[in-house]
Amino acid sequence: MIFMFRHVLNYKSCFFLKTGGNRNSSNVRLVTSVSVLSDRDVRRDCCFDYLDFVLQWANSQAPRLPKAGETIHGHRFFIGFGGKGANQCVQAARLGAKTAMVCKVGRDVFGNDYIQNFKNNGISTAYVEQTENAATGAASIIINDTGENAIVIVAGANMLLGQEELQRALTTIVNAKVLVCQLEIKPDTSLQALRMARENHVKTIFNPAPAIVDLCSDFFKASDVFCCNESEAELLTGMSVTSVEDASQVGLELLNKGCGSVIVTLGPQGCVVCQPTNTAPKHIPTTAVTAADTTGAGDSFIGALAFYMAHYPTMPLEEMARRANLVAAVSVQTVGTQTSFPFQKDLPTELF
Repeated sequence: MIFMFRHVLNYKSCFFLKTGGNRNSSNVRLVTSVSVLSDRDVRRDCCFDYLDFVLQWANSQAPRLPKAGETIHGHRFFIGFGGKGANQCVQAARLGAKTAMVCKVGRDVFGNDYIQNFKNNGISTAYVEQTENAATGAASIIINDTGENAIVIVAGANMLLGQEELQRALTTIVNAKVLVCQLEIKPDTSLQALRMARENHVKTIFNPAPAIVDLCSDFFKASDVFCCNESEAELLTGMSVTSVEDASQVGLELLNKGCGSVIVTLGPQGCVVCQPTNTAPKHIPTTAVTAADTTGAGDSFIGALAFYMAHYPTMPLEEMARRANLVAAVSVQTVGTQTSFPFQKDLPTELF
């Protein structure tokens, strides 16, 4: 089983992508629940996660899950970084985007480590704040040899990210090209970041994860791209998703809620893209690979999508999704989450 202690840095803010200082540069900004991307800059905390959750975790693997009160021996242990917004931001940065995170972590060793991890990946930490009032977010994960797991998440500092932090990052958000948000921080914070972006003509990507049944309808209207996986789509619509055809119907249902466009990711089957300008949903298959670890594949896809939206704003969304599929397919061939995310130099030149 694997025991993972994930220190979760709440990067439910935004992340931004940019390449220069003017409005026409490629900027992406990520807030761990909100992400903002411009042509050259991706900042994944306004990958608000673009506002989002940041995790530092420790894994222990053992043959089985322990019973209540039982102590057993494991045979593997490792520590790593995670959180949807942070993951997405890291992937965008590794593809060549200039990025920034808007998030909050604890003033502790885990928070310090995550800030250094951002710096190591070339991500701006100007809007990564540390607090004495909560520990860095963390997750304790136990996984047995058959893949069953037990997880306890402590959001910690992630839940302290709010309006004040958004206001301090306002200039960066409104000058970005793309903002990415998730639901790993307070929903109100993510929604406010999305509104700030839309009011200033910044493109938005919203990843409704973890999905909630009673999602405020304003999230749909504030999303230029609403990107979810099968399980999230099922929870949001009450419709079963077991095939590409199902995903197409769910995508249309979400599109009718007011989204600019919808992408439903389907793992090894690629994704389905729904746009109001097309008469029918478009299935975008991916390449077949032997997966070693699918953890974080969805975050790799969204990080890549944000990169393409910022750097290639005139590229058709279907082509962006096709390329993002291929980036994510590379990520699943290596064990780990952020450690599996490819750099631009590791990918075919035709993707750029």
